[in-house]
Amino acid sequence: MSHLFYNAAPQETRVTKPRKAPRSYPTHKPTHIYLYGTCVVDLFFPEAGMDAIHLLEREGIQVNFPQAQSCCGQPAYTSGYTQQAKDVARSQLALFTENWPVVVCSGSCAGMFREHYPDLFKDEPETLAQVNALAERTYELSEFLLKVCQVELTDQGEATQVALHTSCSARREMNTHLHTRELLNQLAQVERLDHDHESECCGFGGTFSVRMPDISGAMVADKTQALQASGVQQVVSADCGCLLNINGAFEKQNIPLLGQHLASFLWQRTQAKQESNT
Repeated sequence: MSHLFYNAAPQETRVTKPRKAPRSYPTHKPTHIYLYGTCVVDLFFPEAGMDAIHLLEREGIQVNFPQAQSCCGQPAYTSGYTQQAKDVARSQLALFTENWPVVVCSGSCAGMFREHYPDLFKDEPETLAQVNALAERTYELSEFLLKVCQVELTDQGEATQVALHTSCSARREMNTHLHTRELLNQLAQVERLDHDHESECCGFGGTFSVRMPDISGAMVADKTQALQASGVQQVVSADCGCLLNINGAFEKQNIPLLGQHLASFLWQRTQAKQESNT
């Protein structure tokens, strides 16, 4: 099909929105950034947030972490609770007062800032202007490292094979699959193996996994079995919501694999020997 259905209503066919022009990136690294860790990182993968900070600080950037940050509002928004999503979003908008880039440890949350906040506040011109300014300075972590910092990674680890899981919303909204592949390709001792079902949803989908557990369970079973069949030693993803679902399924099915956030994987692989001994 040359076009995909988008938001199709009964008896009405709509096609996907036109793709935006390629994003322009700053020519110099900023001196300061805000880090948006996401609620899942905060609650379940705090090491991923710390490793993201290590990676950014190694680039000579001062990382600022607003302590009042919480959820981006995506679960409420995608569940149809628009007013509640707005309330959450407003509390986040108030945190980023300086005109610094906002780097997000999840493509789906970064996509919420860039793609969905403008829709959420489309009828509030004053807030919309603030939202659009935030959208333009929001970056998913791998995108920021690759396109803004222009990192050149030196692999310090042993030879290994990994599979990459890319969040479906992060693929659509932030091109995270392309950025993470490029970063992994810089690691000389890491071979990335393609696997069946890579582009498919893991079944998490925030509240989807709670409201439709049987369908979600079937989806994540397909995902984890495909990952196991690839023969890799490790699974890497830039989205902790997906990792929460995939790792839980690995454990339930007694599959000896574990997913790790990209930030932690990159930090562990690229520490110089003198750093790892301190």
